[in-house]
Amino acid sequence: MRRSQLEAVKEFKEAGDEVQLIFDGAGTQWVSELSQPEHKASALFAAVQDKISGVCAFCATAFGVKESTQACQVPLLSEYDGHPSFRKLLAAGYQVITF
Repeated sequence: MRRSQLEAVKEFKEAGDEVQLIFDGAGTQWVSELSQPEHKASALFAAVQDKISGVCAFCATAFGVKESTQACQVPLLSEYDGHPSFRKLLAAGYQVITF
């Protein structure tokens, strides 16, 4: 994961914008890594942790990180066939940005 995703969320947060961060696909592997204090991006991760909506439940299981993600107290999202519902976000007026 590049820092740019976390930086973007931080910028939106600091501007007072409504923002949610969802980890999907291979990105699900990063939650437990970034939550480790010794990781170089852990402070940035901590700064935006309140904006993390969750992690794709299907992908977290597929990549073997379901338990470690749950240990970080990040919700597993499974609204649509085990995946997060991006349609729900679009219907609520969100714009989806992918990295």
